[in-house]
Amino acid sequence: MKYINTLQENTRISSVYLCRSKSTHLTKTGKEYESLTLQDRTGTADAKIWDPGNPGIGDFDAPDYVAVDADVQVFNGNIQLIIRRIRRAEPGEYAPEDYLPVSERSREVMFQELKAAVASVKDPFYAEVLKKVFFTDVEFTKRFCARSAAKSVHHSFVGGLLEHTLSVTKLCDYYCSAYPILNRDLLITAALCHDIGKVQELSAFPENEYTDEGQLLGHIVMGSEMLAKIISEIPDYPPRKAAELRHCILAHHGEYEFGSPKKPALMEAMALNMADNTDAKMEIFKELLTNAGTAGNNGWLGFQRFLDSNVRRASE
Repeated sequence: MKYINTLQENTRISSVYLCRSKSTHLTKTGKEYESLTLQDRTGTADAKIWDPGNPGIGDFDAPDYVAVDADVQVFNGNIQLIIRRIRRAEPGEYAPEDYLPVSERSREVMFQELKAAVASVKDPFYAEVLKKVFFTDVEFTKRFCARSAAKSVHHSFVGGLLEHTLSVTKLCDYYCSAYPILNRDLLITAALCHDIGKVQELSAFPENEYTDEGQLLGHIVMGSEMLAKIISEIPDYPPRKAAELRHCILAHHGEYEFGSPKKPALMEAMALNMADNTDAKMEIFKELLTNAGTAGNNGWLGFQRFLDSNVRRASE
């Protein structure tokens, strides 16, 4: 098997991948072509079928496992496969575990870090929320530890949601030491809970697609609703604390244009927004440089929409 992160420009490969998506488009001259996203556990690659009528192009759909013969190119700094032949792979030609992208970090170790972060929260009301979120519903905990943090933008791998949540929490913990005015218990609780709605927004692997509820409501609203339900089960929960925690969740994307129902009105909400944005952007950059490095391209990578810039690796 040729793992995606080992592919080299100007080579021809034969391998089996998971077809994550398949769509038909038209060239400027009106000719049909197919665009695919292929996946294995090391990442994803864009692929093109420029001649869908070729006899070597078999019947398949997403999310099938497909056997491909393709030429490897680099386009805008990223690997792209030009498919010459493709067919639905037969059982026995692939092992499903080879096709799920997985965090480089142990989920067991990360979960112990999450437990330590929960234990560091002293306020009894925030501590009770965290206990109910992460330790009461075993099924939710399993899903939280296995889901991705996004469909494709950043941390889109098994364990990505847990990894992203810990990174955001660690950044928020640093902010608390640098700016003691922050309410640490509120901020750490918000950081740990800020993306819990993604367990409902995104389906399990290998699909990792938006659910109907995710499309209609989004993880921010769903996360706030989840917290509201949990808080309603805790006797004598202070209404102001409930509103402040939910505000942090509702404002963590910072701007209306980024899907945030509210802009930060608390310093803790502002800190959470900055930590969330920092970790997402750093992960996007890391994945770009990792893919470029294996493609042998250390120069400019082209304009990256999510970074709003043409980017490259720093000099040694």
